[in-house]
Amino acid sequence: MVHCSCSLFRKYGNFIDNLRLFAKGGSGGMGYPRLGGEGGKGGDVWVVAHKKMTLKQLKDKYPQKRFVAGEGANSRVSALQGSKGKDCEIPVPVGISVTDENGKIIGELNKEEDRILIAEGGIGGKFLTNFLPLKGQKRIIHLDLKLIADVGLVGFPNAGKSSLLSQISHAKPAIADYAFTTLKPELGKIMYNDFKQISVADLPGLIEGAHMNRGMGHKFLKHIERTRQLLFVVDISGFQLSSQTQYRTAFETIILLTKELELYNEGLQKKPALLAVNKMDLPDAQHKFHELMNQLQNPKDFLHLVEKQMIPERNMEFQHIIPISAITGEGIEELKNCIRKSLDEHANQENDAHFKKQLLNLRVSNTISYSKPPSKHVVTSSKKNII
Repeated sequence: MVHCSCSLFRKYGNFIDNLRLFAKGGSGGMGYPRLGGEGGKGGDVWVVAHKKMTLKQLKDKYPQKRFVAGEGANSRVSALQGSKGKDCEIPVPVGISVTDENGKIIGELNKEEDRILIAEGGIGGKFLTNFLPLKGQKRIIHLDLKLIADVGLVGFPNAGKSSLLSQISHAKPAIADYAFTTLKPELGKIMYNDFKQISVADLPGLIEGAHMNRGMGHKFLKHIERTRQLLFVVDISGFQLSSQTQYRTAFETIILLTKELELYNEGLQKKPALLAVNKMDLPDAQHKFHELMNQLQNPKDFLHLVEKQMIPERNMEFQHIIPISAITGEGIEELKNCIRKSLDEHANQENDAHFKKQLLNLRVSNTISYSKPPSKHVVTSSKKNII
């Protein structure tokens, strides 16, 4: 069991990553039966992404968390067609997933100015409605923030992730001398000489049992779902959270981190992954690194060191393993180059797979179109299967 002071959780509580809102589309306007006039449609409620917005700012600005669009104007002699009610826009951060009350995903906002309609306004009174307006749609929605970054740092507390982020990017995360050094996600950008930029997310440190929501488990794990690749960061000297918890070697740390990801979502293990072995400036680090490489190359010979229930079904396969020191800067340039190389390789693989899929769909659609002449009642198109 892990104990942590309440003050840490209060500080972390200032960072909000989910919010429940009420939204209601505007009612339509009254129709004008005698002259056949139609009332205006009620306004709609939209969720709109803004780069500089946070969920905490949204909550502070709208403490009632109620968003109601304007009503449509009534039809009248001077304006038989009533004007539409004013739309309501809810400003949210980029990287928001919007779900309804039942957990069904309505949509995601992944870039600036993305928008999703969440509550539609009612239609105005017209002949079909006996000139009576309809009410707007009512809806309770959940906003769930999941960071979008190229690289997500994975590691137990005090592995040196925050120090590493400050070394490889322009981010300046607050680093404190206690177990949970990162109390909220920090985002940095690696800048390359040719102006290429790669975003890196440092997330609150995992602990054993994170998949069961111990510590900051789910707050961490859900964010890593929205990163393109993982960068494991481990302390070459191992890890021990407190005097009451078990000491873990660097090898055991990697096994336990892998298991936590697997227990939360097996799909996370399929992401491209790199391993940064940190604190190589410590005495005897070189010897321990050679020992770790041997263990990683022959993992089955060393799994007896870990409790059986903590052994993952499949081990992580690291595309690159880089010894570094976030303090002295050793290996940092090589790590930055490996991160870029790995992302480029993965992007090329995705492009090749997309091209092959397009080609296959084109062949299939052409086969369907030309294998037999279409009947005079059926219209076929070779375009409909092309992505």
